[in-house]
Amino acid sequence: MLYAQKVKDPLAVLDYEFAWGREHGGEPPWLQPGEFVQTETITISPAGLTLESSDITAGGQSVTVWLSQGTTGTTYTVRCKVVTTESRTDVRSMSVLVQNR
Repeated sequence: MLYAQKVKDPLAVLDYEFAWGREHGGEPPWLQPGEFVQTETITISPAGLTLESSDITAGGQSVTVWLSQGTTGTTYTVRCKVVTTESRTDVRSMSVLVQNR
């Protein structure tokens, strides 16, 4: 699933959420009842946008990433891969455009 493009200033440090446990874009929750995100892996391309931290949040229903820096005019792809307590794997992506705001 691809989220709508986000915009951030190169000086901003902002949080972004990948949600699996609630509706998103008209899609029903992906997680089954009693299932939770167990592990998460974040990748960013191209290089230049900094992952400050990432955490499993909302009681195991979401992953929140904190991003900083980036080159003005560059669009980055942030991917979040999760493995659940039921051993299911999913990947979601969002685009982050860095521009002066």
